Amino acid sequence: MSLVVQKFGGTSVGSLERIQNVARRVKKTREAGHSVIVVVSAMSGETDRLIGLGKSIAESRRPRARELDVLVASGEQVSAALLAIALNDMGVPARSMLGFQAKIRTDEAHTKARIKSIDGEALRKAAEDEVIVVAGFQGADERGNITTLGRGGSDTSAVAVAAAVKADVCEIYTDVDGVYTTDPNVVPTARKIDRISYEEMLELASLGAKVLQIRSVGLGMKYGIPIHVRSSFSDAEGTVVTREDELLESVVVAGVAADKKTVKVTMRHLKDRPGVVAKVFGALAEANVVVDMIIQNVSLEGHTDLTFTVSSEDADRARDIANALAAELEVADVILDDDVVKVSIVGVGMRNHAGIAARMFQLLADEGINIEAISTSEIKTSCLIRAKYAELAVRVLHEGFIG
Repeated sequence: MSLVVQKFGGTSVGSLERIQNVARRVKKTREAGHSVIVVVSAMSGETDRLIGLGKSIAESRRPRARELDVLVASGEQVSAALLAIALNDMGVPARSMLGFQAKIRTDEAHTKARIKSIDGEALRKAAEDEVIVVAGFQGADERGNITTLGRGGSDTSAVAVAAAVKADVCEIYTDVDGVYTTDPNVVPTARKIDRISYEEMLELASLGAKVLQIRSVGLGMKYGIPIHVRSSFSDAEGTVVTREDELLESVVVAGVAADKKTVKVTMRHLKDRPGVVAKVFGALAEANVVVDMIIQNVSLEGHTDLTFTVSSEDADRARDIANALAAELEVADVILDDDVVKVSIVGVGMRNHAGIAARMFQLLADEGINIEAISTSEIKTSCLIRAKYAELAVRVLHEGFIG
């Protein structure tokens, strides 16, 4: 008997009717002879509603992170309980568990905690007799405080649980039927990818592809858990995320992504001396602010401009940190620019092909799109451009590299 972990996102459990549909799918998997652990998100829109309540009652619009975690974790609790009720009503023995009951232990970083351990043996044993429905997106720290894992955290919960229980596969059910070469809403000719490497999916997830949360892909790669992205609304095969050496062949560019939640932060006229950049990025790291692109201009008369990009969720914190360092580092001012987007091409085949970046730059130049910053890795090239060119850039790059 194999053990399957199934994760259902917010749209999949967005109504009572859809929760019943999920219950029927879980029942079918159980009747096929598999043990099943289910991880659920909050019903669609519920997390945003709860965050809105928290901000509304706090005059500062910044509720204490610990209490915000307690508040938003209730969304997954509702989904887990409703699904367990539906399963039991269908004759399938099921039990819901919150994060702390499933012994998902995290660090103390409220609203973006990281999983430290899960009692996989207990969960695996429990799943032998009944379907275990785990509330995703949450856990508890060493002191028993409820913590949440950040946006898309239920994906992370699911893959982490799959790794802990040594599941045969982790199925991620969502409102799309797999991973596409780019957003089909922007490029109608985008194609579904049957198999993609962890490395490619990791890059796409970090660059704006919304199908999987980046930390879940990282966990899958670390523990070798196959991740199958599928639709909740059909039985069609989806996209399998697997090891690169398991792919029969690798195209040069597997996908094109656009990250619209990018903000450019510029610290103007700061003192150019050893240790200044380390102080800036050390403070950002201490506050759990993830930085992507970094540009430092040529020093002029002992001063320079430092530019970096962060996610829109971290923009306010990044600005506060930069402003707090302003006097010490002789910063003239701190400027936030959210009218930008990061477009990227990704593919393991890029490792062995020269001229890919040059071709990307030329394709953008041919459309009159100026590049403001560039970052690269072995398998991706990203460009920061004005937000108004986002869809045009995606279409041009997809046609130029994928067709």
